[in-house]
Amino acid sequence: MKLLITGGFGFIGSALVRFLLRTTDAHIVNVDKLTYAASPEALEDALGHPRHVHEKVDIVDGPAVSAVIARHRPDAIMHLAAESHVDRSIDKPAAFIETNIVGTYTMLEAARGYWQALDADRKRHFRFHHISTDEVFGSLGEDGRFDEETAYHPNSPYAASKASSDHLARAWHHTFGLPVLVTNCTNNYGPWQFPEKLIPLIILNALEGKELPVYGEGRNVRDWLFVEDHAEALWLCLNRAEPGSTYGIGGNAERRNLEVVETICDIIDGITPDQSIGARRKLIRFVPDRPGHDFRYAMDIARIGRDLGWKPRLDFKAGIEKTVRWYLDHRAWWEPIRSARYAGERLGLSTDSKTGDTNTAKGGAR
Repeated sequence: MKLLITGGFGFIGSALVRFLLRTTDAHIVNVDKLTYAASPEALEDALGHPRHVHEKVDIVDGPAVSAVIARHRPDAIMHLAAESHVDRSIDKPAAFIETNIVGTYTMLEAARGYWQALDADRKRHFRFHHISTDEVFGSLGEDGRFDEETAYHPNSPYAASKASSDHLARAWHHTFGLPVLVTNCTNNYGPWQFPEKLIPLIILNALEGKELPVYGEGRNVRDWLFVEDHAEALWLCLNRAEPGSTYGIGGNAERRNLEVVETICDIIDGITPDQSIGARRKLIRFVPDRPGHDFRYAMDIARIGRDLGWKPRLDFKAGIEKTVRWYLDHRAWWEPIRSARYAGERLGLSTDSKTGDTNTAKGGAR
């Protein structure tokens, strides 16, 4: 099987590529334009693998996308490329509209043209798998969970752009017959995550003895999914889900943000205590909340368990300790990022939406 994966140097995309090259005989065409958050190093040994090829193409470039598809003739497309950080979408929403909406439209149209020209057998087996987020559903209260029938109610520019892309994917299935699958996942974490997101940001700040910023009172709840479990779920969906279907993917690991930060502090204190820093919990600082911050996300994963037999392998305690140890062992990757690309400054308090100039007050975490 030959797969075209967009965003294969991103956090989830690279985990998927590593998983596929390790566990299947699939050939991977990795379409990635290499944005600030891309990490070719995240492919590890797969970077030079004979079943992996990189095409540096922007997904909004229709002719370039169509040329790549025509040249490689994939059996399926897994579309992960996206701008993904909520805070950045508050500062500069235009990039999210362009990549997540226009880029998805471009991918769908290129895929449709290619699919329509396939012979009957290849046409029947072709799939377009659109990977999305639970944030399209908005915010939960104290009770309940999202499921595949939950109405859309996006609240951030990021969520709105992903909701739009989901609607486009379904429309291309229902109107044109393109065999589309959609999956919506909860918050991912694990190795190789760019340090603007909550878990890696807190890990790195705690290691360096810096303040640990927590939005509001830290009461917001997320359902945490280990990225390698997500990769396995995506592969199952691609192979076994029916065209037109939707699956929610989650980790069954709801935690308040403050609890996540405290857990990381305790793990790091246990692994690498530092008398000059002391107990890392003392570094926690509550900072002004994100504008429009959703209170709670949680996903009901009964359907994917029932239909495909999937459930997360790693519980949160084991996953977060594995993640902390990974960052401890990979300073050579994240230290240059902290010094040259992103030093942990606050994002998401834009003061001028036209210019993108931001208020970079200390702190901030997803």
